[in-house]
Amino acid sequence: MSWRACMAMVAVSWLMGVITATTHSSLIFTLPFPSRPIIPHFLCDILPVLRLASAGKHRSEISVVTATVVFIMVPFSLIVASYARILGVILAMASTQSRRKVFSTCSSHLLVVCLFFGTASITYIRPRAGSSVTMNRILSLFYTVITPMLNPIIYTLRNKEVAGALRHMAKRQVSSP
Repeated sequence: MSWRACMAMVAVSWLMGVITATTHSSLIFTLPFPSRPIIPHFLCDILPVLRLASAGKHRSEISVVTATVVFIMVPFSLIVASYARILGVILAMASTQSRRKVFSTCSSHLLVVCLFFGTASITYIRPRAGSSVTMNRILSLFYTVITPMLNPIIYTLRNKEVAGALRHMAKRQVSSP
């Protein structure tokens, strides 16, 4: 990839983040809130803040749905479509060993993608009816803390030396009293 293409992608990512954050913030600041709002959440995410507003949240809710579709559903759909094509190529390979190697390479990335996009989409697309504060906290914690924490572990386990050392350590734990 060229330096120019890389910088363009970074600039677009930052610009979209700034536009989205500015839009959400400006819409949130116009809403009426209780005098002492308490957000029953681990972090100040937009949905818990919107739930505290007493009126006029329609534009903000439309903004959240739009951002969810653009930044979560579209990329997730493109990733799933590309993996469907990759799966087609894998299944067309003649060698079983080649299929296993390519599938092993792709499966770790697909696992991380599904963990992140799955929990994020459930959080932002799920209807309000039937959603509990506890479930919202767990889902939020999952896509903001647990998935990024699992990321290096999932990718590291693909390394043969690390996997071997982990197996060796597990055998020592089992054999020792």
